[in-house]
This record gives sequence, structure tokens and C-alpha cells, in this order.
Amino acid sequence: MAHPAQQIIAPLDQTKLACKDCSLFQLCLPVGIDATELDELDSIIKRRRPIKRGEHLFHVGSPFQAVYAVRSGSLRTYVPTEDGLEQVTGFHLPGELLGLDAIHLKHHPCAAKALETTSICEIPFDRLEELSARLSSLQHQLLTIMSKEILHDHSLLMLLGKKSAEERLAALLLSLSERYQRRGFSPTDFYLSMSRNDIGNYLGLAVETVSRLFSRFREEGVLIVQRKHICILDLAKLRAIANHKSNRGEESGG
Repeated sequence: MAHPAQQIIAPLDQTKLACKDCSLFQLCLPVGIDATELDELDSIIKRRRPIKRGEHLFHVGSPFQAVYAVRSGSLRTYVPTEDGLEQVTGFHLPGELLGLDAIHLKHHPCAAKALETTSICEIPFDRLEELSARLSSLQHQLLTIMSKEILHDHSLLMLLGKKSAEERLAALLLSLSERYQRRGFSPTDFYLSMSRNDIGNYLGLAVETVSRLFSRFREEGVLIVQRKHICILDLAKLRAIANHKSNRGEESGG
């Protein structure tokens, strides 16, 4: 099965694809602006060459100069811990922005690493700020995206603090399902670009627990797992698990 993100723009040259021709434009900054304004925005965007799996888009402490839109592929963001390990803070799919959390500090508080070959649009923040001051629709969209970031942080805190292990994994799978659906792809058949270790790290679970839960969901007919390929068979049941509406006992997050 082809990776959903790879279906979006291939075989076009991603460094030349304009905003108006991108299938992700309704998920990104241009929402609600007219053709003339879209051309203005397009003129400030730098379309970088794809970054390879394992390469960084930016590091912790890198000077803040731009926000980034994922055009294809995916990335994970993380912060280093005191014991020299990494804490995964998010997974970012096509149409999503990175770097807004660096506006206040003027440097990036986390690092972003490609999970696969990934294409990025780079939007210089000084030019974006100048343009959004003139275009109210663009300014509104920026505020909307920042609001979503705050909501995501609140949701993550709730996920890690209140939910059982199986509820956490079910919630993550539902989130990915909904995000792929917004991009016009199947909400029940997709590819996990992140490793089981990354998933466990993000959810505060041991990798053994993650593997055990995938096996349980498979045995109960909730989904089919073939390595990183996920096929959700019972979306309603997965949603019930995520929302703590199943009758099974909880599993420890250790």
C-alpha cells in the first residue's frame, strides 16, 4: 500500500508547486484568503529540497527564523531529557505547521526530525508577520492554528494523566485516523511512520505495552496490524475504548 503522504503530490517537483496547486492548501495557512492574497503569501514561501529520514529540520536552541509547513512525509518533535534520552512531543503530518512554539523564546524549544523522506515549505516569520498585519484573514488563520496548538497541549496532558494504557493508544490511532481523513485519505487504512518506541515514548508507555496492546486490539477484531500498516476494522469500538466506554479492566502504563 502506498503511504498516504506520498500520494499527495507525486510526481510533481515539490520545490515548484505553488500554494494554489497544492492539495493541502485548505489545511494550511491559506484558508479563507483570496487569489491575490494567496499569491502574496506564495511569494514569501521557500520550498526546500526534501529532507531524508533521520535528518533534522531544526534542533533544540536553533534560532527561530521561520515556521514550517509539512508538504509530504512526516516528522516527530522531541526534547532531550536530563538523562540524555529523548521525550517525543508530537507527530506532524502533511498540512500541519511546526515552529510556532518558538515565537516567544526566539529559539526552538524542541527538535524536529524526519520520520521518512519529507518535503517542507519554509515561511520566514518576519515576512509572515508583515503580511498577516495587512491580511486579516491570514492573521485570523494564524491565531486559529495557535489555538489548536494550545488545545493539543491540553489534550495531551489529559491523555497522559487520566487515561489507561489502552485508552492512550486508541486515542492516538483515532487522532491519526481523523487527521488522514481531513487530508482526503482513508480513516481506516494507513501507515504508521513512527516506530513502536516513538509511540511508547509519546504516550508514556513501555514499548512492550504498546506491542501487547496492538496484539490485543488485533485479537479483539478492532484492527489488523501488519508491521506499520494499520487497518481499523471497528472504528466505533476503537472510539469507545479511547473514550473509556469499554467494560474491560485497565492496563498499567508501565
